[in-house]
Amino acid sequence: MTDPNDLDTGSPPAAPAKRSRKVDEERRRLLRSMVVGGVVTCAALAGLIQHRVAHADPRLRPPGALDEEAFLAACIKCGQCVQVCPIEAIRLGDLDEGLGNGVPYIVARDQACDFSCDATQCILACPTGALSHLIDKKEQVKMGVARLVAPDACLARKGLGHKGTARGASFPGVLRYPEVDRWNAQPVGAKAYDLEICDLCVRHCPIEGAIALKPISEEAADKRRTPVVAANCVGCGVCEMMCPSDPVAIRIEVLTTDREPKGRHA
Repeated sequence: MTDPNDLDTGSPPAAPAKRSRKVDEERRRLLRSMVVGGVVTCAALAGLIQHRVAHADPRLRPPGALDEEAFLAACIKCGQCVQVCPIEAIRLGDLDEGLGNGVPYIVARDQACDFSCDATQCILACPTGALSHLIDKKEQVKMGVARLVAPDACLARKGLGHKGTARGASFPGVLRYPEVDRWNAQPVGAKAYDLEICDLCVRHCPIEGAIALKPISEEAADKRRTPVVAANCVGCGVCEMMCPSDPVAIRIEVLTTDREPKGRHA
């Protein structure tokens, strides 16, 4: 008589264990995908929230930048605008700036855009049109608007002049002085002034008629003058960079909308 235990059923006993391991691996893979997806989603949302909050203190964008939302969508963070800027005015956002990471911006007080390249190099270098290709001269740019934010600090409004360098001999910024060199910017810290009435914001504005000094009163003996910004101000920031007052008397109010050329092409 044959013992049933000796019969060969033909079924491999390890098959259920293999199927179980395969199912477990698929579950682990699914969980890993869910975790990674969740992290990416949270990071994106955090960046978006940070970007929305940052609108309270928006960045000054390079010449020709589209309105902020369109600019952020079009900019591929390639850094070409940084590479071609002859005065190194353009920086790239850091990791802590959320969606602004790698996005170009300018800090006017440290180094303003003085249009040393006649406002076309960064725009020509932009491969996506985030810096509008409709712009071909500096007068078409709209980065922001200069505002007199500290009238009591303005030397001209006090009727005072200025002697010495604009920002101190150690200031690292540069500026194009056409009377010195038409193409190459010179160190701001190397140029001294002797002004009866401070007019540095007007003197070095690269846009003709964008800012002027107007008398505060009608008295002929009154030396006090106040900076008046015209509608054709493009917000380049030269006035902010060159203001010798501390705190700075004039700053650029950054535009996030209405800075696109909208078909303007002169």
